[in-house]
Amino acid sequence: MNTPITESVRRTLDEMQLSSLEAAYQYCMDRGIDPKALVMDTQPIAFESAADAYTLGTALAIFRGAKTAEEAANIIGEGLQACTKPGSVAEQRQVGIGHGALAARLLNEESGCFAFLAGHESFAAAEGAIKIALNVNKSRKNPLKVILNGLGKDAAYLISRINGFTYVRTQYNYQTGELVEVERRRFSQGPRGEILCYGADDVREGVAIMHKEQVDVSITGNSTNPTRFQHPVAGIYKAERNREGMPYFSVASGGGTGRTLHPDNVAAGPASYGMTDTMGRMHADAQFAGSSSVPAHVAMMGFIGMGNNPMVGATVALAVEVGELSL
Repeated sequence: MNTPITESVRRTLDEMQLSSLEAAYQYCMDRGIDPKALVMDTQPIAFESAADAYTLGTALAIFRGAKTAEEAANIIGEGLQACTKPGSVAEQRQVGIGHGALAARLLNEESGCFAFLAGHESFAAAEGAIKIALNVNKSRKNPLKVILNGLGKDAAYLISRINGFTYVRTQYNYQTGELVEVERRRFSQGPRGEILCYGADDVREGVAIMHKEQVDVSITGNSTNPTRFQHPVAGIYKAERNREGMPYFSVASGGGTGRTLHPDNVAAGPASYGMTDTMGRMHADAQFAGSSSVPAHVAMMGFIGMGNNPMVGATVALAVEVGELSL
């Protein structure tokens, strides 16, 4: 295995009394879990570093005797965090811990609705997040509702038709604040048809849709409309949800290079976080770094070589396998 044995990786291995990542991999295999195969099956273009990190996290969850998939997810996140590069964006943001926390939230029966928040051009990237949520239902007693909530009703209709989702058209009354459903059209009878796809005209309607579906967990897309829709929707909804005394776990995905919508001096280099990152930090319980799908971009942030969306899927899947060991 090619992952550098940093102080944090060594500390994690020492806790398990294991000498190497190879020994950690064998520890998992002896219990019928192959983290490397699962990672590569989830995203075939993932780097070896991703397989190593999930090997470390899975071994740690087994060693600590995680009794449930939710408990295992948080421990796997600790293993992922141990593999972040010291001083990097990923280490500072606690991205590994965040991935574990998000997977745990999706596995928690108290989470009833998961939303993918998107600008209109991010709708097409929603497939990865949807697969994550559908896999979660394999280990839940009550299915997790999945919705897309994005900018533009025409975009929502087209994405629903292409992917076989259920398109929900709403009308927002700007004088009364009332949201009315005016049309619902299902484009397939399989599990994809259970996924609701909303298109909003603006932030106020987007927030109203979140309240309508009582969203518990959401992930923002990192598109060219982040300041116009997804970050404001997540931030406003979080404030209103908190005032109601209701839980809401908000994740800001992507970014970290300071390359998009600079509010400050580009010459600041690593110190320069773009506006997308700045807005994400205003509402996020967990903030990821790098691309939702490109391993190299995530690795640039000082993390492992795997896209953020498939990473959550891998965390959930391995957590489920660890949880099943105690059954």
